[in-house]
Amino acid sequence: MRNFPSYKQSKPSGQYDAIVIGSGLGGLTTAALLSQHSQKVLVLEKHYTIGGFTHVFKRKDYEWDVGIHYVGDMHNNQKLMPRLFQHITQGKLQWKDMGEVYDKIVFEDKTYDLVKGRKNLVAKLKSDFDTPEDHAAIDRYMEAVKNVIVSSRGFYSMKVVPGLIGKWLRKWTSRKFLKFSDITTLEMLRTFTNNEKLIGVLCGQYGDYGLPPAQSSFAMHAILVNHYFNGGYFPVGGSAKIAENIYPQITAGGGDVYSNAEVKEIIFEGNKAVGVRMADDHVLKADRIISNAGVFNTFQKLIDKKHPLYPQLERQFDGLRASVAHLCLYIGLKKNSQELQLPTSNFWIYPGYDHDKTVREYLSNPDEKPFPVVYISFPSAKDPDWVNRYPGTSTIEIISLAPYEWFKNWEDTRWGKRGEDYNAMKEKWSLRLLENLYRQLPHLKGQVDYYELSTPLSTKNFTGYQSGEIYGLEHSPERFRNEHLTPHTPFKNLYLTGQDIVSCGIGGALMSGLITSSAILRKNLIKSIMK
Repeated sequence: MRNFPSYKQSKPSGQYDAIVIGSGLGGLTTAALLSQHSQKVLVLEKHYTIGGFTHVFKRKDYEWDVGIHYVGDMHNNQKLMPRLFQHITQGKLQWKDMGEVYDKIVFEDKTYDLVKGRKNLVAKLKSDFDTPEDHAAIDRYMEAVKNVIVSSRGFYSMKVVPGLIGKWLRKWTSRKFLKFSDITTLEMLRTFTNNEKLIGVLCGQYGDYGLPPAQSSFAMHAILVNHYFNGGYFPVGGSAKIAENIYPQITAGGGDVYSNAEVKEIIFEGNKAVGVRMADDHVLKADRIISNAGVFNTFQKLIDKKHPLYPQLERQFDGLRASVAHLCLYIGLKKNSQELQLPTSNFWIYPGYDHDKTVREYLSNPDEKPFPVVYISFPSAKDPDWVNRYPGTSTIEIISLAPYEWFKNWEDTRWGKRGEDYNAMKEKWSLRLLENLYRQLPHLKGQVDYYELSTPLSTKNFTGYQSGEIYGLEHSPERFRNEHLTPHTPFKNLYLTGQDIVSCGIGGALMSGLITSSAILRKNLIKSIMK
């Protein structure tokens, strides 16, 4: 892994065209695109390494990705997402196809394979659900997903336009999309079918956006499932390669990226953003400030509440909620993926087909009820370069739901020093997650060399998200109705980027960088990227 400049060792100096707060994918993409248009950009990252949810961490003979478990839409170089990745990494970032089956949706009575290729997936679903009524429901569902994708283009593209003109354009271009985003996933699916098993399977990836069917916006559901219709992909060399390959584009423009660089507040002259004050009170100036810290962090932590415009901000983001928090068990094994027969497919494990019911039961009685969803990923099996970096080893990650409130008693303690009670609780959760792994792959019993659990407090510590959330803002119908989730803010020269202004995940973060830099440069960057 590349060593990036640390603010603790040396401080940046001079005037910049832009300062980006946060080095997640949205921030890095914005910085790279601005740098390619003669802008000198400084990226400031609070964590000891850059990349946000694309970074990795190491223990003993292992490394794990913290946020990128698989990526869709990388199958066709004529599509925007792979072209944009090529553009900001100069073609150096490579992706490995995970194979025909990217997700296995596991219930107690049956496992359903999600296979790549839209037609193949439809055929597989129809073989699993073989009545004429089910077939008709599947066709109507796939058509609705397609309609969301088509209507989403106007919804997102108009976010670049500022002011009243932008507001008016978004009102007219978003009408079709909002019909889909206003309805919950469950409400929409029940217009197609009453088959609860079919609904349960179609919602089998809801963990990728964090809300069960009765709470999530159908638009978010459709965007997510469409993203994977052509399979899953993993970055060759691990997810750290993303930041490593974007970084040179920023430095080539005269800018830089600093880790260990915590921003305390944004500095204003009147209503104009002019710089940032660091945690050590050092001031850095720039012509514009771009926050990739998330909407809540930006407006609740980085802007003085005494600023005259602050009441306007509070009104704009009233009603928005943070997304879910999670547990993640990072596992290391002392044999390679081939020896252990680890799959490249992800497992989504459920105790029942009614996702909303299992979530409610678990949240009300977590010690007695099963996890409502358990996601298992095998990153060492997905990455063809793993055997070169860590021969004779392999890794697994297991994720499930865990509200931040369950860990509030320890929120004032330091990472790694939270006490015996906290460690005992972590061990209890770890063993429960391992049980789910062994039920699926019993031959792995006795093969685990190392495991470590992260909680919502870990997420808060390393990402700055105050509730340990992983997807930024909750993807409810209300979120998509909020007309202020754009790059523009009430402050002159203060912009937003990141998943909060688009949607969760690597695709949302990547596209936020495109939207924000297009808004700043006042150019249609898609044309040059797709040439």
